[in-house]
Amino acid sequence: MTNVLLQVCVNGARDIAEHPWLVADPAVVAEDAARSVAAGAQAIHVHPKDAAGKDSLDGDDVARWLRAVRAACPDVPVGVTTGAWAEPDVEQRLAAIAGWTELPDFASVNWHEAGADAVAALLQGRGIGVEAGIWDPGGLEVWRVSPVRGDCLRVLVELPDEAAEVVRDHAEGLIAHVLLEEPGMPILLHGEEGSAWPAFDLAVELGHDTRIGLEDVLTLPDGMPASTNAAMVRVAVGRMQGHDVG
Repeated sequence: MTNVLLQVCVNGARDIAEHPWLVADPAVVAEDAARSVAAGAQAIHVHPKDAAGKDSLDGDDVARWLRAVRAACPDVPVGVTTGAWAEPDVEQRLAAIAGWTELPDFASVNWHEAGADAVAALLQGRGIGVEAGIWDPGGLEVWRVSPVRGDCLRVLVELPDEAAEVVRDHAEGLIAHVLLEEPGMPILLHGEEGSAWPAFDLAVELGHDTRIGLEDVLTLPDGMPASTNAAMVRVAVGRMQGHDVG
């Protein structure tokens, strides 16, 4: 298999009604995460939820979810979101993160969102690795001039739901600009919905880290519904091994 990091993104901000494994119970999601690791995933990205199943940055919710995932997946790096949709007010978002008692190994920061520099600096100050989410040229420019740019763990080059035929040009354009600023920065390329599997395959081809899971897409490459995150990871690993053979 190619030497790239395979991350499983187990739930995301999706409504819990969208899939049987997208639930508000961290133990259930942690079980699927553990099976995903057994199938070949090397890191986990999870969105902690409140009791109603909505994304939460609250310290109690974050701790509850991290403890459940770590109990099921010992010694596997676990990351969380800091998405503005979970707390739109920047100061309240910072206060929530400052109050975390159980710390993730890494956290994603969307650089097109207000307060990205401050959120990233706070995370780094607490010893939490930062995944810099770059969706578009605007976010890329904010990250380019960020004082914490070079201290990021990796850059997430994130593609929206778009046609497969535009994935390569879109991804390679963003990647080229990232590497122009930080030549040694690890890149994790992924898409969502229609671009998810094409972006995954492109990442493997280019030798970049990547991810797959129910956050990004609910179907397998053939369009059939994915039963679990673990089932998706098994298919992903097979495609990575197939790329080696090719």
